[in-house]
Amino acid sequence: MAKKIYLKPTLVTVLTLVALYAGFTVFLSHPPPSVSTLSDPSSSRSLSILNSGDPKKTTVRVYMYDLPKRFTYGVIESYLRARGTPNAPFRYPGTQHSAEWWLFADLLREVRLNSPVVRVLDPKEADLFYVPFFSSLSLVVNPIRASNFGNGHVYSDEEMQQELIDWLENQEYWERNKGRDHVFVCQDPNALYRVLDRIKNAVLLVSDFGRLRADQASFVKDVVLPYSHRINSFNGDVGVEGRKSLLFFMGNRYRKEGGKIRDTLFQILEEEEDVIIKHGTQSRESRRMATQGMHTSKFCLHPAGDTPSACRLFDAIVSLCVPVIVSDFIELPFEDAIDYTKIAIFVDSASAIQPGYLTSMLGGISEEAIVQYQRELKMVKRYFEYEDVNGTVNEIWRQVSMKLPQIKLMINREKRLVKRNMTSPDCSCVCSNHSSSVGPLF
Repeated sequence: MAKKIYLKPTLVTVLTLVALYAGFTVFLSHPPPSVSTLSDPSSSRSLSILNSGDPKKTTVRVYMYDLPKRFTYGVIESYLRARGTPNAPFRYPGTQHSAEWWLFADLLREVRLNSPVVRVLDPKEADLFYVPFFSSLSLVVNPIRASNFGNGHVYSDEEMQQELIDWLENQEYWERNKGRDHVFVCQDPNALYRVLDRIKNAVLLVSDFGRLRADQASFVKDVVLPYSHRINSFNGDVGVEGRKSLLFFMGNRYRKEGGKIRDTLFQILEEEEDVIIKHGTQSRESRRMATQGMHTSKFCLHPAGDTPSACRLFDAIVSLCVPVIVSDFIELPFEDAIDYTKIAIFVDSASAIQPGYLTSMLGGISEEAIVQYQRELKMVKRYFEYEDVNGTVNEIWRQVSMKLPQIKLMINREKRLVKRNMTSPDCSCVCSNHSSSVGPLF
């Protein structure tokens, strides 16, 4: 009996040692990544680890083209030379259309924890191809001061657009799927306007669809971006104690197209008590005054401009100044994650231009309701902060990654389509813009 009891623990000990040996052997054959492996940019596996805390959760792989310098850093150099400041500190200028810089800089970072996409250096591994042309900055490079460029050269954005597409059309991966799996930033409403018909298959990152045809852009394939806010964020707490003005607006009074409503609103509101409405253009002093006004007002007016959207809306959001949106055709970023009716008040144009309507409606909103709007604004504020590591950039990449199933569908569908005679464009789009007033919710 004693012998039997003695054999039992001996057997257990032997089995335990065998298991430990097997585990140790597996460990040696699959060692954890070393520091040198993680920092080796030539390893796509190392990039997966650097790009995400959990590589298994990241499935969308992005290849960023190594464009000729003239399309990236060269645009910044041309901008500085055009303004007669070639020796100024080399940096992307602060503009409302700076998404192109933030996305470019993000993909260049060595460590990109929690990013929704993985950057790969081998195009064969890529799901999507990012084209990092600074299209919005290129648009505003001054073409007049030829002497600043030397040798009589005048910068031409139109030539740059043409050269970019000529370069792309010689790339294997562009031709493979006719650009459907490529991504462009054209945040300024006029960015890449000369070549839009040649890139309309691609994913376009835009501020709105105001100047785009239905066969060029749609919610199905494209992503709406927030403008970069141009005033300082409000870092205080919610509350109305320091917000003495009911309604604030500062911007260009005279705009084209849908923005003509601004002049009408000026006429109606400039004599109203408790309303601050000022004509102003982009300048350092205007931004200072706008910061002061938005940080001390309960509501901030956002009327349509030359296009339905503008950076003023995002200035208001980061100021915790409840936006009052008078823009019937506006489209907004990240609406799958944000319910804008909780952070803004929407008023149709016909109602907004009725004398007394806006001030009466806003004046009837309780302080408790205003504070609730502010709480909601504070909760979503990070979505509009490009500099936040968990802010706008990551959200843009998440939105882009969500387009991949549709891209694959369209690529596979086109492989089997026969030539068809069609009287209208074959566009996959979502019809919207059936706007209506959305009053206060609280």
